[in-house]
Amino acid sequence: MESTSTIPSDLPGLAGTGPLAGVVVLDVTRVVAGPYCTMLLADLGATVLKVEHPDDADYTRTFPPFVGTDDTRFSAFFAQYNRNKYGLTIDLKSAAGKALLKQLVRQSHILVENFRPGTMDKLQLGYEVLARENPALVYAAISGFGATGPYSRRPGFDNSGQATGGLWSMNGMPGEPPLRVGTIIGDLSATLFATIGVLGALREAERTGRGQFVDVSLQDSTLALTENAVVRYTVDGEVAGPLGSDHPFVRPYGRFACKDGHVFFGGYTDKFWRETCAMFGEPVMAEDPAIDTMDKRFDTAVYEERVRPLLERWFAGHTKAELETMAGDRVPLCGIKTIDEVVNDPHIAARDMIARVAYPGGEVGMFGLPIKLSRTPGNPRGMAPKLGEHTDLVLERLLGLDAAGVAALRDAKAI
Repeated sequence: MESTSTIPSDLPGLAGTGPLAGVVVLDVTRVVAGPYCTMLLADLGATVLKVEHPDDADYTRTFPPFVGTDDTRFSAFFAQYNRNKYGLTIDLKSAAGKALLKQLVRQSHILVENFRPGTMDKLQLGYEVLARENPALVYAAISGFGATGPYSRRPGFDNSGQATGGLWSMNGMPGEPPLRVGTIIGDLSATLFATIGVLGALREAERTGRGQFVDVSLQDSTLALTENAVVRYTVDGEVAGPLGSDHPFVRPYGRFACKDGHVFFGGYTDKFWRETCAMFGEPVMAEDPAIDTMDKRFDTAVYEERVRPLLERWFAGHTKAELETMAGDRVPLCGIKTIDEVVNDPHIAARDMIARVAYPGGEVGMFGLPIKLSRTPGNPRGMAPKLGEHTDLVLERLLGLDAAGVAALRDAKAI
């Protein structure tokens, strides 16, 4: 399926190259789950058109932190999730705005929205309507509970996914109330599954000329992150609960205190256990008949009485950096790092995972693109658009409107 886009790929500040070059994406989303999905597509070279209401912009434009002041003030939060996109404004409630979106759909390959199910249908811009305009359109809808089922019309946020997908109930310390995971994992997981679904549907549309509806919910996506909890319940009737830093069936595998903080240590196999004992100068402990096998070390009483105290004694006299150096490539041991340590980590730098983007008001350092392609790498360093920054450009170059046509739409308050 060839793109009909005539938007130049070398417009300053936008990616324009990569494996998705030529794919046109309509981004009718806000906050994180939708914008992050389209950001990934943009980083990989797609032409992403971020559609916002002219009087009701994506409210993450108001989220801190900010760079610059007055006219140059810009949200770094918004910048991180909306980089590499073109910005245009459309009032989808107006007749002219609806008609304009349909025109854009005819020239696009993908549309992503994250309204509550039914919202786009009320606007008469749902999948069935837009698919008549472009049968090859891949239409992705990200919502709290999905497009079907008894909860589909409920409002949903990240915490809704964490709470109803089971993850919240599994997080925290044993014997204490469950804790929310410390990031918006419901939104982020939906982002990743939506991106996978969009790319799969795009491949099918390229092959057959037929698009489809991609339905992704925060609840479903969070449930899919619960690892062993579902099968433990369906097979053994065991209900997963908070484990803190422990693991349900391997030990030692968790958090341990050291001289200047904490480390993760996962030396639960017999091979890693022998290496660890030797590393700390006590190889004889690997032959101790009470703790010489994985099964013995996993036993709760043995672990608490023999294994944990031994590890705590070993780790207490060393810093995170010293322990990482000692472990090297021998055993799985790494410091539990704060964000400042992560941002300044030489390995993170070598992986190009902090992208620094210059804005008129100052530089924004944001996470980079974790997808590393050998031949057509992505580009995470494009700027995010100002509200409606590229409206005229997109309408002129993608739809072929002249200045008078654009002016007429503006007079009609459609843009």
